[in-house]
Amino acid sequence: MISFRREKFVPLGGPDGGDGGKGGSVKIVTNPNLSSLVRFHRKNHYRAGHGVHGNPKRKTGAGGDSVILEVPAGTIIRNADTNELLADLSSPGQEAVIMEGGRGGRGNIHFASSRNQAPRLADRGEPGEEMWLALELKLIADVGILGVPNAGKSTLLSSVSAARPKIADYAFTTLRPNLGVVALDDYTSMVLADIPGLIEGAATGAGLGHDFLRHIERTRVLIHLLDGSAQDPLEDWAMINQELSLYDIALEEKPQLIVLNKMDLPDAVAWEPILEEEIVKLGYPFCAISAVTGQGVRDMLYRVKRLLDEVPPQVISLKQEPIIVPPDDERFTIEREGVTWRVRGRKIERIAAMTYFEFDTTLVRFQHILERMGISKSLQEAGVAVGDIVMIGDQELEWGE
Repeated sequence: MISFRREKFVPLGGPDGGDGGKGGSVKIVTNPNLSSLVRFHRKNHYRAGHGVHGNPKRKTGAGGDSVILEVPAGTIIRNADTNELLADLSSPGQEAVIMEGGRGGRGNIHFASSRNQAPRLADRGEPGEEMWLALELKLIADVGILGVPNAGKSTLLSSVSAARPKIADYAFTTLRPNLGVVALDDYTSMVLADIPGLIEGAATGAGLGHDFLRHIERTRVLIHLLDGSAQDPLEDWAMINQELSLYDIALEEKPQLIVLNKMDLPDAVAWEPILEEEIVKLGYPFCAISAVTGQGVRDMLYRVKRLLDEVPPQVISLKQEPIIVPPDDERFTIEREGVTWRVRGRKIERIAAMTYFEFDTTLVRFQHILERMGISKSLQEAGVAVGDIVMIGDQELEWGE
């Protein structure tokens, strides 16, 4: 606001134009009652409120209303254009300010000086930001069940929990992870995730490798289920461990319980002593079960629970500053676009958007900024001539003497 105090018996009231209100921010908060991002399929455009104009008597305008978007815990937020990580929200109640509201423009009370006691000068508010976001939900479970396709992972999950994944006698029955809660007694439970089958080359994206492997990252213990009817279960186990280490070395180091499944089949019974000897020799715990008949399943779950108890609580890798703010530097570029010149730079474009070009005083101030930042000199060296059009952001300016 450009305003001056006008009262009876106060002939020289001076400037009293207040500042504009700050724009609303866009915030993302985790809600423990949510389990998916489906709401963003129905609506994907959100806008925070504008700040209110400043007022006379040094009154600052009201701030704009912020937009709060709720997501489930385990959501990763990225800039969709650059793939830059903006926030990693892993716990209920966490909040990240994805876009901070622009500050309000300064009223003319800020431009008074001994040389200019009645400034007709003010700023516009800082322009708001726009951004497309990519939201990715990582399932969070205590235990991940992994193995080759058709090893019996979904059958095991359905036998120990109320989860009802698709089960069939062919590879890649499961195309997305399934979660199940296992209740060992009235006071003890754990969450299991049935990770779709992994194949050789998964770490480099073969099949749907990356889509599957990323869901293992936040599990604390792994049940490595071996197919007792396979040609060589030991080779399958070594192959999957190699894929885990190629994707992220930390995955291979997670505690693993190696479980031979399908003990209701003769092949699995024959493999059991061979596998137990080899796997125990390598330092891994081993057991054998039949997910179909339930043989050994209860004992296996208690062994998994003991492994969980030995693992320290998961430390969520959360950024201290969940928002990555681009530096407000003075770098700029100058390009010739036909008969016009284009000046690009984050700071100068922001200043241009906040400048009132209708007033001579603000125009002179903007000219001084161009000179101080070296833009005027660079334009002259590039060959700008009197009468040429110079574009800065959305502002179209004519170059003069």
